[in-house]
Amino acid sequence: MDNVQSWFALKNVPGVGNYLFKRLIDRFGEPPNVFQAEPSELMTVEGVSGRIAGAIKQYRLTDSVKREMALAEQKQCRIYTLLDAEYPSLLRHLPDPPPFIYVLGRLENTENSIAIVGSRSATTYGVSMARRLSADLAAMGLPVVSGMARGIDTAAHQGALAAGGRTIAILGCGLGVVYPPENNVLFNRMVENGAVVSEFPVMEEPNTYNFPARNRIIAGMTIGTVVVEAARQSGSLITARLALEQGREVFAVPGNINSPKSAGTHSLLKQGAKLVTSVQDVVDEFYQLQNRVTSDKNQGAENHSVSGPTAILTEDETRVFDLLEPYPIHMDELNRRAGFDSGKLAGILLTLELKGMIVQSPGKYFIVSGEKH
Repeated sequence: MDNVQSWFALKNVPGVGNYLFKRLIDRFGEPPNVFQAEPSELMTVEGVSGRIAGAIKQYRLTDSVKREMALAEQKQCRIYTLLDAEYPSLLRHLPDPPPFIYVLGRLENTENSIAIVGSRSATTYGVSMARRLSADLAAMGLPVVSGMARGIDTAAHQGALAAGGRTIAILGCGLGVVYPPENNVLFNRMVENGAVVSEFPVMEEPNTYNFPARNRIIAGMTIGTVVVEAARQSGSLITARLALEQGREVFAVPGNINSPKSAGTHSLLKQGAKLVTSVQDVVDEFYQLQNRVTSDKNQGAENHSVSGPTAILTEDETRVFDLLEPYPIHMDELNRRAGFDSGKLAGILLTLELKGMIVQSPGKYFIVSGEKH
């Protein structure tokens, strides 16, 4: 069987779930090597019993797998496996990442993505906040990830698109099913200006048990999750919990203290989530995180050179980086020299910080993180 078929085949072996699939890949490198391994070798992997080892050795490609692959091709879905460069890098860090994902559209520059999630039965206030935050993040060049559900998710996608940015939808169904159906136009716009992603078979219906799995992908491929509006039993709180478990940042937008639709977000705030009233609250948190990382890296070192892969910049990033010096320059002065609007400049500065090339000092002063070459 060819390489892509082998991924579908291993996923289809009884007893091989996402956790075990990843352990097998970590041990043997790729699915063809798993199928070629002896049962005794397979059983050295945690979780592989004699029964599962036997199922792997006896497995033969089924007609259902062949039909699924043909359907994915018919629907023009791209298939990205754990080993493909296009597979979201942050998602690989999950203990149970999808072995492969179906994609319509383009997955690119997902490293700095922010998730915005919330209630399906959102208030006017919640929808307005989701659209505003999403549009501001998109204007800074940060992809917005959500689940394309009614309410906050839909507003988040719409806000990013309205700002001319990119947005990514993670579905709880297959890519051959548009759910909710009224989002058909939105679905197609995201295919053109971002991506729609699923780990489920092409024609899988939106079953209730799919959504917690969908939520772990939303949390897993983003550096932070913003919960805009959520009741106490909201699925958005599952996304927030998963984000915390994965070491990602969690943010919450405060709402009316008397509204049950904000009870979940207020609970998150009590538990230590970062309060968000504007996009700057999100951006500032990642500036601070990067400062701490840079400080740790530089501790005890006299010089830190900016070279190698981190020096690969876009034209706009190069323009801003060239204005920086080993001495602090205020953001307003950079804005004056670069001639960008403040939102665009903030996005570029955030990207340079996440690449480890610059450091922000208190008061919105910026310096290069090492020598310039």
